[in-house]
Amino acid sequence: MQANVGDTLLVHGRTVGHHDRTASVLQVLGENGLPPYRVKFEDDGHEALMSPGPDTVVRHRPGTEAGPIF
Repeated sequence: MQANVGDTLLVHGRTVGHHDRTASVLQVLGENGLPPYRVKFEDDGHEALMSPGPDTVVRHRPGTEAGPIF
C-alpha cells in the first residue's frame, strides 16, 4: 500500500454493525509512500497513527496515482 499526503483511506467495517470510515492522510512516515500514516478521521475529527491492514483502500487524489510525491 502506498499513499501520499492528501489521499483518503477508506477503512471498511470488519464486523456487522461497524460502518466504513474515511481518513485523510496528513503525513506519510514510511519510505516511498509506505505506512505508517498520520491520519485525520472525517467522522469525528480525531487524529491517529495508522498502519492500514487489508480492510483499507487508498483513494488517491487526482494526479497522484503514479506514485508518491517527493
